Amino acid sequence: MRGSIFPLISAFAVVLVPVVFCVLSPSLLFLERTFPLSHRLELDHLIARDRARHARILQASVGGVVEFSVQGSSDPYVVGLYFTKVKLGSPPREFNVQIDTGSDILWVTCNSCSDCPQSSGLGVQLNFFDAASSSTAGLVPCSDPMCTSALQTSASQCSQSNQCSYSFQYGDGSGTSGYYVSDALYFDMVLVQSYIVNSSATVVFGCSTYQSGDLTKTEKAVDGIFGFGPGDLSIISQLSSRGITPKVFSHCLKGDGNGGGILVLGEILEPGIVYSPLVPSQSHYNLYLQSIAVNGQQLPIDPAAFLTSNNRGTIVDSGTTLAYLVEEAYDPFVSSITAIVQQSATPIVNKGNQCYLVPTSISEIFPPVSLNFAGSASMVLKPEEYLVHLGFANGAAMWCIGFQRAQEGVTILGDLVLKDKIIVYDLDHQRVGWANYDCSSSVNVSVTSGKEFLNAGQLSTSNSSRDMLFELLPLGIMGVLLHIDRRGFGAIIWIGKAAASVTVRQLKL
Repeated sequence: MRGSIFPLISAFAVVLVPVVFCVLSPSLLFLERTFPLSHRLELDHLIARDRARHARILQASVGGVVEFSVQGSSDPYVVGLYFTKVKLGSPPREFNVQIDTGSDILWVTCNSCSDCPQSSGLGVQLNFFDAASSSTAGLVPCSDPMCTSALQTSASQCSQSNQCSYSFQYGDGSGTSGYYVSDALYFDMVLVQSYIVNSSATVVFGCSTYQSGDLTKTEKAVDGIFGFGPGDLSIISQLSSRGITPKVFSHCLKGDGNGGGILVLGEILEPGIVYSPLVPSQSHYNLYLQSIAVNGQQLPIDPAAFLTSNNRGTIVDSGTTLAYLVEEAYDPFVSSITAIVQQSATPIVNKGNQCYLVPTSISEIFPPVSLNFAGSASMVLKPEEYLVHLGFANGAAMWCIGFQRAQEGVTILGDLVLKDKIIVYDLDHQRVGWANYDCSSSVNVSVTSGKEFLNAGQLSTSNSSRDMLFELLPLGIMGVLLHIDRRGFGAIIWIGKAAASVTVRQLKL
């Protein structure tokens, strides 16, 4: 977090520290300064020493929660994506990167990229990573285990100079290529000892030297993409494999107003969360979608349409703005909605999309939609979670079906569906959970020192001193607990209306 909570704690809390008085021999009272008074040091040297100490503290404490700010929104007329900030290199530089659960790699734009965007319509300053100016940066050779792991997923390649590089393409046709770098990632971590440590960990990420497609456009340009996929190269996998964070992360993306939300490397706890198992051995977060119901009536869709194979399945992807249904499900879905609302709303077709002129609130006309998954887990969608407001016509609001017809056999649940929900990606237990939630409210996050984490059923009975439950609150709420600003470090994005566009950021299957 940009602002420290320590002044807040000192202002609102009294810390009781046990004191032990001992009588020591004068011969034992010899203490030496780490740095003699006569030896002057620059501030950056002191900071480096402190960070090294914090890293040692972190290594001695297994399990903590890392929090990232969230900016952006799911509204394609405003932003159409969610992004966060990461600090990389020494000295650290800050980069704005899109939150993408549909890919694995964290990458940022290299200073050597000549055709990459130089400015952004999102009102954020674009930065470029320069490995030569970072004292902790190192290139990743082809012999490095991380490169070997990446090669197995076809996300990397080896050059003649023995440098591990990558080149891959996203589902919207955009692409990036570059090389892998090993460098420091800085973050604020809440440890089980109940205090925050500004620490760092060495991670492998991409330095992009070439971009294509929508990634080259300035309207919604950011510094890179933060892949949260389940692969070995994702940051969540790199940190959890070393016991720095739990093998679970969660987000709550706010849909209305200025957007924003909460993103934590940890497990958000909420009694209403339902879980569905992940399809094993997949490169994405694939779920077993079994059926779709509109207004309580199951649609006549062959269950085979949702089966997972090499080029079929249902994935959860925060890098996609809207949502996509396979063709076998799309037509029955749209037809059912139209049949229910046509007496109260006027169906029209706008630029190939099924839309409706609505004279009143959509909640009064449009039915709930239920996506039914394995494990008896249903995701119930309100009208604003499957419709998109595209302006007005003839004095009525025009709402269009936000679900699009999938070009391939993959159903994609993007931000349109994921917004205003707690989403938990539990890699440790191979499941994804969700619950409707006001993402401007506080959330409870578990912190433990072992591999097993608290769940909702244990909260009232756990008295272990090794477990801690703390509350993440939006900025502006006074208290002594950790504060998370759903807008991202208190920064508000001022963006004018622009032509609608969407983003599909999952990697091609």
